[in-house]
Amino acid sequence: MALSGVRVLELAGLAPAPLCGMILADFGAQVVRVDRASRSPLAADVQGRGKRSMVLDLKQRSGAEVLKRLCCQADVLIEPFRHGVMENLGLGPEVLLQENPRLIYARLTGFGQKGKYAKHAGHDINFLSLSGVLSKLGRKDENPYAPINLLADFAGGGVMCAMGIVTALYERTKSGKGQVIDASMVEGVAYLSSFLWKSQHLEFWKRPRGENLLDGGAPFYDTYKTSDGKFMAVGAIEPQFYEQLIKGLGLDSDGLPSQWSFSDWPKMKKKFASVFAQKTQAEWCSIFDNTDACVTPVLSFDGVASHEHNKERRSFIKNDQEEISPRPAPHLSRTPAVPSLKRDPFIGEHTEEILLEYGFTKQEITKLYQNKVIEFGKPEANL
Repeated sequence: MALSGVRVLELAGLAPAPLCGMILADFGAQVVRVDRASRSPLAADVQGRGKRSMVLDLKQRSGAEVLKRLCCQADVLIEPFRHGVMENLGLGPEVLLQENPRLIYARLTGFGQKGKYAKHAGHDINFLSLSGVLSKLGRKDENPYAPINLLADFAGGGVMCAMGIVTALYERTKSGKGQVIDASMVEGVAYLSSFLWKSQHLEFWKRPRGENLLDGGAPFYDTYKTSDGKFMAVGAIEPQFYEQLIKGLGLDSDGLPSQWSFSDWPKMKKKFASVFAQKTQAEWCSIFDNTDACVTPVLSFDGVASHEHNKERRSFIKNDQEEISPRPAPHLSRTPAVPSLKRDPFIGEHTEEILLEYGFTKQEITKLYQNKVIEFGKPEANL
């Protein structure tokens, strides 16, 4: 795989950092998740695919020393804490990069390492709001609407951080040096929205939020409920696609206003809604599936893996616990990701194995265990 041989230490955290680590693991990196001894249920890592887990108490001086030794042999460290936490533990980048100048030290936080909010708590909705993106999301005459925490946490956070890590690893092949990555979710999601910034002057953003082409204003770029309570997604922007949409709906284009008559959009939305409500989702699929009308079913998690297109591409995988999840993307022709199909690791399941692999002796491991610096997690039987 593309990242085979890359050693990654991921300090356990909330959703964005685990995704970053999982992406690296899916593409071949050896990812060790460094867990705290007592983690709340909310901190459970559901993105542990392909990782191993060890428990280490970083608040103990000897625990911090263990991480230093691990970092001396690692290629990447992913840390998800607020600014200053690692420095207070004596594990800041100045210390660890002095020990291992080739280390890629990835700091994944909401607000970044500098600035007024650097030490503040926050979640996806806060990062999204500070980036300016949240102001663009929502229906007409409603409050800005934060979608599920995909944009800032995962796209602007986990994915951007993974891209930064791979970029830094490539640069290291030329310089031989590691570096610090300041991955701010605010800046990540802002960067993700570059198209919105650079297209502000274009005509299709001239109207208030919720009345434009791509934010729910256009009748030909929206979702519609079907007679069986499901939904169809419509994205017929170009004239040739819009023509096929009108034809599939059984409407006469000669009796309709121009596609780009903004004042008629609300009326056309109602007309489209009334037509879509007359057939089931399956019936609409049979009408539009072999056309370029840009009309597709809104699939639920229950049905997405069994859709013909997704089945043909094998877009979803099933692990040994019968859990379905998306296959890693994108697909590389020579060195594709090969995701683990084993269950996610238990906290501390591989502590001893990892320490031995990194050069710790049995005697050192025993002492660390006796001093409660490390823990050994044991798989529990499913009763």
